[in-house]
Amino acid sequence: MSRGARTPEELETLLEDAFITRDRTALRALFDEGAVLAPADAPEARGGAAIARAGAALWAGGRTYVGGRARVLQARATALVVAPAGIHVARRAGDGTWRVAIALLDPLSHIAPRRTP
Repeated sequence: MSRGARTPEELETLLEDAFITRDRTALRALFDEGAVLAPADAPEARGGAAIARAGAALWAGGRTYVGGRARVLQARATALVVAPAGIHVARRAGDGTWRVAIALLDPLSHIAPRRTP
């Protein structure tokens, strides 16, 4: 079974889920091979392994991603997903699932990182 999303809207939800559950495998599976993840406050990550590491680094810093209600503009197999905390370009893969090609994230910059006692 494929781990991609059935729609661009579902892709945004799955991206948020992967961040909240801190699931590196799920995060990596949501991105095209050769995709780029660009958090607002961290270096760009290119490719699945680097994207998984970038997610883990954000989580280690107490950061996450909550996309919120997204506006989706779709033209055939390409979609622009604009959410309160990120902008993504998504593509429909040959198997019909949607994956992120480019993600510009603002990982909850408006919420202070979690503090441990």
